[in-house]
Amino acid sequence: MDRLEKKRRKGENEMIRPTNSIKMLSIVAAACVLAACAGGDERPASPSSSFGSVVPPQGGGGGGTPPATESPAPSSSEQGASAQRPQTASFELLTGEGYQPRTAELQQGKDFSLYVFEGFEFDEASGRLSLKADDEYYVDIERLAEAEDLNALRATAEQEFKEFGGVSDHSGELVEHPLGKAELYLQASGSAGVRDFIVWESEAGERYLFRLCNPKGEEASAFAGPVWVSLSTVRGE
Repeated sequence: MDRLEKKRRKGENEMIRPTNSIKMLSIVAAACVLAACAGGDERPASPSSSFGSVVPPQGGGGGGTPPATESPAPSSSEQGASAQRPQTASFELLTGEGYQPRTAELQQGKDFSLYVFEGFEFDEASGRLSLKADDEYYVDIERLAEAEDLNALRATAEQEFKEFGGVSDHSGELVEHPLGKAELYLQASGSAGVRDFIVWESEAGERYLFRLCNPKGEEASAFAGPVWVSLSTVRGE
């Protein structure tokens, strides 16, 4: 009986050894997988919002991040009375294919400048920035006087939106928006699309009025993202 018992125990031990080896290999493999994951791309999640899903440039109101690249600034002899900005700047826009670099050119208005992307055109005389493919998509830019009455501007917006559609108020801090914040932001949504009436202050303390027209259509997304970035670059001249 003792001899049979010894043989039985020896067989059990031989069965246990490979099982333990398999367990150890599984643990090592799991550790390797965890190490590989820990060393992967740790880029933070990109911001995404209803305002165009962009990585904004350095904008007024504390709402942006710096451009990806810029061309060299002009020399002091070229700057004139006020410092000039680079003629071109590169920004990253979040698209369906991820972050894509886009270059914009500096355009001059009557008393301000801004960066304009390819596919858009800017009319200096009227201050209108519009989509080349369809000029029904546009924003009118107006520099306001320092003493401009905000209540009067609100009344103007409400009158303009009276027959368009329901009006919502987004004034104040704008989460994940290139503009960062707006003293006044009224938006009207209707069957024809969206209208925005915005009073925004740049980091330099200049106040601007933006009137946006974004109709419902296939060009809506092509217009929304870049135009917000452009508006965040508006600066007085």
